[in-house]
Amino acid sequence: MALMKKNYPIISLYVSLVAFIALALTLLTRGAMALGIFTPAKPETIDLALLISGALVILGLAVYAILAPDSVRIFLGGRQARYGSNALVMVLAFTGIVLVTNYLAFKNPKTLVDMTEDKSNTLAPEMAKTLQELPSKMTAVGYFSPEIQRDQAEQLLSNMKNKSQGNFDYRFADPVANPVQAKSDGVTGDGKIVLEMSGRKEIADYADQTELLRAMNRLLNPEARAVYFLAGHGELNIEESGQTGLSRASETLTSKNYTVKTLNLLADNAIPQDARAVIVAGPQQPLTANEVKLLMDYTLRGGALIVMEGPVPLTDFGDKPDPLADSLDRVWGIRLRNDFVVDQAGTNPLQAIGAKYSSASPATNAMALLTIFPMARSIELTQKTDQGPITLTSLVETSPSSQAWGETDFSSLEQSNATVSLDPEDTPGPLTLAASAESIKDKGRVIVFGNAIFASDEGFDAYGNGDLFINAVDWCAGADAPVDITVTPPTQRVFMPPSQLQMIAIIFGSICVLPGLALGAGAFAWLSRRRRG
Repeated sequence: MALMKKNYPIISLYVSLVAFIALALTLLTRGAMALGIFTPAKPETIDLALLISGALVILGLAVYAILAPDSVRIFLGGRQARYGSNALVMVLAFTGIVLVTNYLAFKNPKTLVDMTEDKSNTLAPEMAKTLQELPSKMTAVGYFSPEIQRDQAEQLLSNMKNKSQGNFDYRFADPVANPVQAKSDGVTGDGKIVLEMSGRKEIADYADQTELLRAMNRLLNPEARAVYFLAGHGELNIEESGQTGLSRASETLTSKNYTVKTLNLLADNAIPQDARAVIVAGPQQPLTANEVKLLMDYTLRGGALIVMEGPVPLTDFGDKPDPLADSLDRVWGIRLRNDFVVDQAGTNPLQAIGAKYSSASPATNAMALLTIFPMARSIELTQKTDQGPITLTSLVETSPSSQAWGETDFSSLEQSNATVSLDPEDTPGPLTLAASAESIKDKGRVIVFGNAIFASDEGFDAYGNGDLFINAVDWCAGADAPVDITVTPPTQRVFMPPSQLQMIAIIFGSICVLPGLALGAGAFAWLSRRRRG
């Protein structure tokens, strides 16, 4: 009986130890629940387990203190207890300081200081001023799928929120998991940020201070932006759906505050004054010489033109001349070759894959997804124009590693199982699928695509097709207008690997010197205590 009474204190300690382990595991589970990693069927059971395990720890220690008071008195009066209590006080003090500091920083984000060398977490003065002068609440929705890193965007939007005096807020949405919401906001790709204020919306194509400030300026200073789709030649129709319709493109442009209209130059014989861009989307009949003259004069006065023409055999051109293609070649240096692209990078060789984008153009510098051009023709930049100095850019090209070429034998299109090969008269890849030209003097802009189907309802939502088309319209309509913003260039840091001698010194120091110093200090302390008895 006496032996059992003697074991009771030990049993109470074991109970406390088991309860402490259970308490630690329960706390880990509660943390996982707070982070959204784990959600139990009955969350209240976790809280109950937390209370029970904590109570058992305290109860077990209390029982031990009651049953073995002498042991407790000896422990508290010993040297180890004094040293242990000092260490415990230091740990508690340090933990308290860390918790209080983080709490104050979390509750007062405006007092945070940017300690980075290049001030990468500090907003440009122009952005800070715009945020502080917002007339009403502005919200941002960042459309980022799990495949796209959003850390940089989240940091930028958080900085904007902290500077806005409560007039700016943000959240994130997955465009893949919420396609209806993304479509409603006019989002055509990944990594977009939709800004909304007073019922109006603008889209920033990527998370960057300049791009966001540009979108904010459009939102704060609304203006009419009309784009016209040419009609009268069998072009794709903005009111129809399917392969011959552009209703998705029209809806997306409208959601971006464009006014979308049609234009019949044969009837009107003039381009409206409010036209920010004119789009020729897949004509089945050639334009007349007078229509082409109106379009060229319009671009030479600073207007913008988007031309999308597929291979001639897929139209009703026949042997008729194509004044529009001739003028694009002569005036703007962009030549539509008389071929169709064969690209063996994909499963269907008649679907050209746009895999390489120009980083120099705002229309393509943020493109991340491939683009698909069914039955496209290739484009050549001639560099010889009747216009003054212009900037020519190959916007989209086939992959340099894929076997693609411009096929000139159109008879193979009439045979279902015909085989084609790269012949001497064909153009080897990589091939240009879209190109742009900009007049340095008059600021006129032209983009030419060797295909129109990619922007139709049938292809608009495939990969980056819709993104590319909307970006092209934005660039032509001047949505990329420069903003006056002061951005500190990031500091470039280059890792210099240590030399062989330095690496030997690092290894020797970490394996021999530092452990040796620790062992020597321990041995010295042991000898000193032994001498003192």
